[in-house]
Amino acid sequence: MSLTLVWSNDQSAAEIGDGLIGKLEQLLEIAGEAEGIDRGEVALTFVDNEAIRELNRDYRGLDQPTDVLSFAMMEITEDEREMVGDAELSDEPDGADESDESDHLEESEETGGPDELEPGQEYADLLGDIVISVPKAIAQSEEYGHSLERELGFLFVHGFLHLIGYDHQDEVTEREMFELQERILLKAGLTR
Repeated sequence: MSLTLVWSNDQSAAEIGDGLIGKLEQLLEIAGEAEGIDRGEVALTFVDNEAIRELNRDYRGLDQPTDVLSFAMMEITEDEREMVGDAELSDEPDGADESDESDHLEESEETGGPDELEPGQEYADLLGDIVISVPKAIAQSEEYGHSLERELGFLFVHGFLHLIGYDHQDEVTEREMFELQERILLKAGLTR
């Protein structure tokens, strides 16, 4: 098995075409290669602000829309599932002050039990789920002056890195994660 992206579109703010999905699959392969991960499935769902607000409320107790949520399956037991979310986390232009960066950081929280598996499917095959709010991504791409493709790519890579264990609880881990994200995006041609 190789790295596989399974996606669904539950929003109408922007068209999700084959070109974008191809770019996200490329990002998944680059990120997997960078981290030595050559198998697994990532489920990606594009949603609107209301749907992601409900997820954020139900799983994190934050009744507001966010840009990306990640539900990791790699380190779960039968009784737990980890979920990571990032409110307003985007690749800000260089020179943004630290107070702006801190507005983008949210903490992880454990949630309920894992989803049911397909017959014959193992947990090792499932890396997890990423949910992206397309309206948030549109607003952030306009705010930061880059393409929607760049913003969706950034959010997808960020979500994927959370699925495989990256976090940004302090300046060191945040810098490490953001530098890796930038290298992956640049390798895929998604420049600012």
